Amino acid sequence: MNILVTGGNGQLGNEMRNLAASSSNNWFFSDVTAPDGVETIPLDITDMEAISRAVRELEIGCIVNCAAYTNVDRAEDQEELAFLLNATAAGNLAMAAAERDILLVHISTDYVFQGTGCLPCREDQPTSPTGAYGRTKLAGEQAVRQSGCRHIILRTAWLYSPYGNNFVKTVRRITAERESMNVVFDQVGTPTYAADLAYAIYDIVENGKDRGNEGTYHFSNEGVCSWYDFALAIAGLSGSTSCRISPCHSDEFPSKVRRPSFSVLDKTLYKETFQCRIPHWYDSLKKCIEILDSK
Repeated sequence: MNILVTGGNGQLGNEMRNLAASSSNNWFFSDVTAPDGVETIPLDITDMEAISRAVRELEIGCIVNCAAYTNVDRAEDQEELAFLLNATAAGNLAMAAAERDILLVHISTDYVFQGTGCLPCREDQPTSPTGAYGRTKLAGEQAVRQSGCRHIILRTAWLYSPYGNNFVKTVRRITAERESMNVVFDQVGTPTYAADLAYAIYDIVENGKDRGNEGTYHFSNEGVCSWYDFALAIAGLSGSTSCRISPCHSDEFPSKVRRPSFSVLDKTLYKETFQCRIPHWYDSLKKCIEILDSK
């Protein structure tokens, strides 16, 4: 089977590339400069005609959409661009998938929820995004469903990896440069190691687990923490002892968008459907830190 992955330069796309190296299928990555042995293609996912042509000519049997506009604050000023990448492009990929009756795996976010409760968010509970990023990602979900294509939507949260810019790498940099830093303790969720999410996607696609299981699922690592707890763990595992990390309130960091205060995702449906065990966030963080330390 030929599989198309968009957003190959991102955190998740890079982890998908690592897994594709051992696959018996043919994986094609867009928006990426890749090493030998990985097929790459130029593809504008905002261009419906270009997508349809690529899917047809490459005889694609599955699309994995890892591309997204993810800058939460900047999206407030660039909502039109965020909508183009998070909603219009998702709809284009979904229509191309519907044309050939192939699976689309689409990645969404905990930001589709308001995040004011105290119980883990389930797939069937009402959505109510508080900012442009969440609105555009929700619109992307709706476009995928309305296309009628076979799809699996995976909502995730707090993504990090050895690639790109993310909270883990930021904390490591700041604790190496400063004597103190403040981190919010009133936003609670679950960090997600991109390698674990990539494997979840790989398992579904490689083993044909999508058949009869199309729909929306939640995936993050197990466990719960605040950003403050997460920062302490990052510093501890990185051996950073000279920087004092202190808890603070969200309102001490003025922002154009209110972030969810509690966005823990309930993963029961995913685990029961796909019969998978998900690692705890601390265990996965240790793996990521080890990779970063080895570079």
